[in-house]
Amino acid sequence: MSTTAKVSWVEGALFVAEAGSGHTITMDGAPDIGGRNLAARPMEVVLMGMGGCTAIDVVAMLRKQRQDIEGVEVSLLAERAGDHPSIFTSVKLVYTVRGRKLNRALVERAVSLSDEKYCSATAMVKKSAKVTHDVVLVEV
Repeated sequence: MSTTAKVSWVEGALFVAEAGSGHTITMDGAPDIGGRNLAARPMEVVLMGMGGCTAIDVVAMLRKQRQDIEGVEVSLLAERAGDHPSIFTSVKLVYTVRGRKLNRALVERAVSLSDEKYCSATAMVKKSAKVTHDVVLVEV
């Protein structure tokens, strides 16, 4: 299995990235390196990718378990090393799941399975960072 991407420079520190699927995103650097703050920073995109990867897992598992979910949000807070390369050293994920009659054990199991087995992005980030998570349930 392979995945492709192409990143093309636009100007300053602004780039357009195209995935093998044909979808695109823009990325920009901070003003101090020539960026104009027009898009997310590349490391923010890595963090968003991790959040998206685990969110997809969790939603799929909760649907399979017939949990009556109305919303799933994953908030991520990352700390980075002070020296270059400024890798992530810790990432905390907070899963907020909204729904009716949610079973906490099933939600926590879905989050744990994503963390420990299914989410490829989390597995990669764990090579350099301590990853922790919390689960918040909101009855609607």
